[in-house]
Amino acid sequence: MNELSDYDYELPPELLAKEPPPNREDARLMVVRRHDRTIAHHSIVDLPQLLASGDCLVLNNTKVLPARLFGVRTETGGKWEGLFLDELEPGTWRLIGETRGKLQPSETLTIHPAHQKENDSLPPGGPELRSGEGTAPKELTATPQTNNTLTLKLIRRDKDVWIAKPQSELNTEQLLNQFGTLPLPPYIGRKIASENDRTRYQTTFARESGAIAAPTAGLHLTPELLDQCKSAGINHDFVTLHVGIGTFRPVSTDNLAEHVMHSEVCRINQSTADRLQAVRDNGGRVVAIGTTSVRTLESASQTGTISAFEGATDIFIRPPYQFQAVDALLTNFHLPKSTLLMLVSSLADLELIQTAYQTAIAERYRFYSYGDGMLIL
Repeated sequence: MNELSDYDYELPPELLAKEPPPNREDARLMVVRRHDRTIAHHSIVDLPQLLASGDCLVLNNTKVLPARLFGVRTETGGKWEGLFLDELEPGTWRLIGETRGKLQPSETLTIHPAHQKENDSLPPGGPELRSGEGTAPKELTATPQTNNTLTLKLIRRDKDVWIAKPQSELNTEQLLNQFGTLPLPPYIGRKIASENDRTRYQTTFARESGAIAAPTAGLHLTPELLDQCKSAGINHDFVTLHVGIGTFRPVSTDNLAEHVMHSEVCRINQSTADRLQAVRDNGGRVVAIGTTSVRTLESASQTGTISAFEGATDIFIRPPYQFQAVDALLTNFHLPKSTLLMLVSSLADLELIQTAYQTAIAERYRFYSYGDGMLIL
């Protein structure tokens, strides 16, 4: 279980979900029970009946920013495509991007509103933006405009990340809302988020802006379903983890002990921590909705008790791991060889998860961000 190859599998391409189901509640739900190693098939609407009174759902209320940007190098006109990562401080951005040639400090980028490109003949998918330089496809041509642009001044490069300052009095969220588009995962195949994406690649309880990817298990839940859970004695609470670019980056070493885990910012306040600890003390289960909630809860529980936590976490949950706060998990089906698949294999053992994934393929479940769910009890 310490080798990357242990977490590999082959997925038929047609099972990759590139569109969400017509309704959030239409998602299927595989139920994996650890105590008797059984696998059953349900729907997400069955969640209130699958849990018990006294359990508590933990939801990640992060909100995905429209962080994908398009533009040109102001001095040369060369095409540029990039991704806003976060702010070092107000008005100072961290970016990654791709362009022809080599960017230089003090150079400027002229950013155009992403919606202008919706009718462009963009190729599906596109670069995963793993490095600070690269070759942008020819189709990323931007038409220069003088009255509807944003200038980004490059300050310095830090490894594969550029530090830049937007030349504007607007704040970051206002600028991203004006110029950016939701950064859909590369395997979805759309550079520009559709109108449907803008609604469905966001949870119904998203409140805290800061993520560049959605906490996808939460995409299945609606206010009505949460109300049904509450009527069944199953409450819910919120934590925040802003999903970063590291969630897409592959593990680059065969020996997992050598892997350096990416860091993400998360938060759980003391009142939430106290309520969740009381759930466990009273015999209920803490049911994490998504691996991001797991990372937050486990980062806040390293002393054995759920406590307030705010800051960066680089926790790497892989077998063998002793969970301190999470009793059950609702998650989606994850990429091969991913740290998310390793996390899931820590809660239910790797052999059971391998069986579950092969069953999901045989039963034609839909995989990845817009796909179906798995409930591990």
